[in-house]
Amino acid sequence: MPKIARYEQNMKYAGLSEENQEKLINTSVIVMGAGGLGSGVIMNLAAMGVGFIKIIDDGIVQEKGLNRQLIHKCKNIGRAKVISAKDWIQEYNPDIKVEIQKIKLNEINYFNAIQGYDIIVDCFDSYEAKYMLNEISVRHKIPLIHAGIQATRGQITTIYPPKTGCLECVMQKPALFNEQNYASLSPVCNVISSLQAMEVLKLATGTGEPLLNRLLSYDALTSEFKIIDFSKNQYCNCCSVEY
Repeated sequence: MPKIARYEQNMKYAGLSEENQEKLINTSVIVMGAGGLGSGVIMNLAAMGVGFIKIIDDGIVQEKGLNRQLIHKCKNIGRAKVISAKDWIQEYNPDIKVEIQKIKLNEINYFNAIQGYDIIVDCFDSYEAKYMLNEISVRHKIPLIHAGIQATRGQITTIYPPKTGCLECVMQKPALFNEQNYASLSPVCNVISSLQAMEVLKLATGTGEPLLNRLLSYDALTSEFKIIDFSKNQYCNCCSVEY
């Protein structure tokens, strides 16, 4: 079991109780994607002391991603992102249990991938994949912390089925996906991924106010945060369906 003394600063100065620190240590989180958002989420989860982290990504470390993928190093170019990410965690906090899968998540292989985990964090860069995670979350009633980034903008919300609306309640799923390059700047990734990590903390410990039925948007160029309230759509093609 991880040594709780490592997290003294969390408890003594950051206001986290020992009970809530223990909850984090016993929380299991799946990070879907080990790129820009995933890097920030992984760093923060490891620092906070989340005890069980699973990372799913089918890509390799590339030089062009190093502008924002801060856990990966030049020496790992060409290696699987999941292996690079696991190496980083084990070097930074060896008490954390890490599981990795180098797969492209789909409707066939996802079930075994998510079994036994408490929270899903969406760090994928494809909106088609994000809507798939939304459906998985709703179908299996697993909380999903959705986020998306593009250039200097980002957004985040926490989906907690069946209590809240889902991603399709906010943005209707398109019939066809015209995927673009959703790369962003490192500071934008860091802001949104840090907010995702805080949502994990709030869900795991039951403290604070998670972004339930609220979409938070961020514009880095104007330093503006905006909250968009939404509600569960009784006609939603996803969360109004009985599974």
